[in-house]
Amino acid sequence: MITGEQAEEIKKQIISQMENFPSLQKEQAIQQINAMNNEQLEQFLIQNKLIKSTGDNEEDENSANNTTDNKTGEHPLQCIFCSIINNQTPSCKIDENKEAIAVLEINPVSEAHVLIIPKTHISDIEKLPHSAFFLAKKIVKKIKTKFKPKDVSIISSNAFEHAILNILPVYESENLNSARKKASEEELAKIQKKLAKTPAGLKTTRKPKIRKIREGEKIILPRRIP
Repeated sequence: MITGEQAEEIKKQIISQMENFPSLQKEQAIQQINAMNNEQLEQFLIQNKLIKSTGDNEEDENSANNTTDNKTGEHPLQCIFCSIINNQTPSCKIDENKEAIAVLEINPVSEAHVLIIPKTHISDIEKLPHSAFFLAKKIVKKIKTKFKPKDVSIISSNAFEHAILNILPVYESENLNSARKKASEEELAKIQKKLAKTPAGLKTTRKPKIRKIREGEKIILPRRIP
């Protein structure tokens, strides 16, 4: 078991390595790490292969196997993306299909920065489902139409072993390493309204236009039923 002093030092080292992580998960991840007790921290380090287990062989094997949840495939220490999929963390959802969801980045690089998150906990970027890229291209078209950026980049990234796609509108020369700014709830709601998928079966009905009756025009009334 690691000591309290060691735990504090390890937490500082882990947090310092999160500077380049996507902002959506960064704040939540730091909170999770700071909330861990010594035993939870040690298990986290073992699961992520940052240290070797000092326990028995059975415990080592369980840690190495990283058993997953049947529903989402997430690791026992749930990542922020899995918590979004499970509606445990609030998000501004834009669209989804059977294998991925699209949500707004709450600390965007640029306006309408969107994340495509696979619903299964996938660590290998090369194994991202085709439907995730299909959803990304669909969102790109909407962004180009609604926000008129110079370009829109689709950039894959991986943090805490969950591969995602960043849809990044480029208005000047933005990239994932550009400065970020926390979006307000009002800003996110406005963007969500422009990009969100219209619910199936919901159609806008137009009010019928009533022609103005000209003076002297003969009006045919329905027959009166006795």
